[in-house]
Amino acid sequence: MNDLKFSREICERCETFDCLTRCQYLKMDFATAREERGRLLQGEKARVLEECVTCYACEEYCSHGNHPFYHIVERQEQLGIWPVPKPVTKQQILMMAPKGKISPKKVQSPVVNMCYFPMFTGSIRGKLFEGASTIVGSDFFCNVMWLHFGKNSVIRERLPEVIANIWEHYLSDSGVEELVCFHDECYGTYTRLAPAFGIKVPFKPVHIFDYLNKRLDELKDRIQPLGQKVAYQRSCSNRLVPETQPWVDEIFKKIGAERVDRKYDRENALCCGTIFRAQQKDDLADDVQKRNLDDMAATGAKFCVFSCPACLFTLGESVFKRGIMPILLNDLCQIALGEGMKGG
Repeated sequence: MNDLKFSREICERCETFDCLTRCQYLKMDFATAREERGRLLQGEKARVLEECVTCYACEEYCSHGNHPFYHIVERQEQLGIWPVPKPVTKQQILMMAPKGKISPKKVQSPVVNMCYFPMFTGSIRGKLFEGASTIVGSDFFCNVMWLHFGKNSVIRERLPEVIANIWEHYLSDSGVEELVCFHDECYGTYTRLAPAFGIKVPFKPVHIFDYLNKRLDELKDRIQPLGQKVAYQRSCSNRLVPETQPWVDEIFKKIGAERVDRKYDRENALCCGTIFRAQQKDDLADDVQKRNLDDMAATGAKFCVFSCPACLFTLGESVFKRGIMPILLNDLCQIALGEGMKGG
């Protein structure tokens, strides 16, 4: 059933062990990484399976595109290793299951998939999203988050249904072929994870950063350069699609914002800490969040831009207390277009 496309031979030939040695949380030397990889390939219990914080980064670090993180999650499930306590995992899987309450309707382009975040549909507004339709809810939830829980089987089971819901009840009958993904997780699901599991996607996913870039070009005469320093909080799911990072730089340039240089950005980005707390690793969460916040504050940034709603929920208040305004990237673009932010 939708087997993972992972090559043991590619992994055995790799001489870098980047998937393990570059991890910011496991702290493995070369020799240890070699031993751990051997255990993983043999299907044995390994330290990495117990200690992995599921930050997704090894997907980016692998130069062969061989899906080391998905493989780790496969092994966790096969061996009954629960990154998040079993009762919490089962409760979350039940709570976020598809409800089967779909009202088919005609939509018009651009169609923006809000995934599981109805509270943000109000930000799809103004000139940036003129004429846009939105879809949202558990029946359109990409389900990639189960990577954090060691549950690839849930993704295999639910993702084909989600894709069918989007295509059959909205896009196909409306003659729309593209789906703008509001969240990195959705875009990463449809462009990286689905192919890795042999799951077909009949529509064209468009990342929100790509969409914003093109709209800013079309609205360039309206842009009022911000002239502000901005810190960027990169989400863990963006590790699945690192090619989107240049789009962030382009957007900042177009709206007159400076993406500040800091230690914990780009390939060295730190997670927001949400999943660490779910894993009951509060000391790690406290440490990571403090380092991340100290790093942002030291730059003199006025804004902290988020692309992931969960990151915003987790760090937004703490960022604000440091004198930095937390904001979604599309809302920052709205300000540059003179449309301000939507209240409430």
